[in-house]
Amino acid sequence: MLTQFEHFAVTEMMGSTDNPPRANGSLCFGSEWERKAFGMALALAKDGFFEWDEFRDELIGAIGAWEAAHPVDRSSWNYYDQFLAALEKAVVKSGVIDADEIKAAFAA
Repeated sequence: MLTQFEHFAVTEMMGSTDNPPRANGSLCFGSEWERKAFGMALALAKDGFFEWDEFRDELIGAIGAWEAAHPVDRSSWNYYDQFLAALEKAVVKSGVIDADEIKAAFAA
């Protein structure tokens, strides 16, 4: 069951280019990291580290950049890859973590 904020965040994206994948009306995650990234974005926005709309703008931008880079072949598309890229930008912009710390974490 979604909290009121989670319901707001998910329904805010419905019908938009940043609409999360769904199966039978429920959010659809292909792997555990996708679920964790989604939960982290919701928790950080809910706790005021950034506004949901700011994150949503980053997500729309990440999706647009991916589409521009892959105008014909979209076989490598993964919504949550773009979601993670947007989340990384949002946490860096908000000062939660800096870009070098993210790179070091991925390298480790």
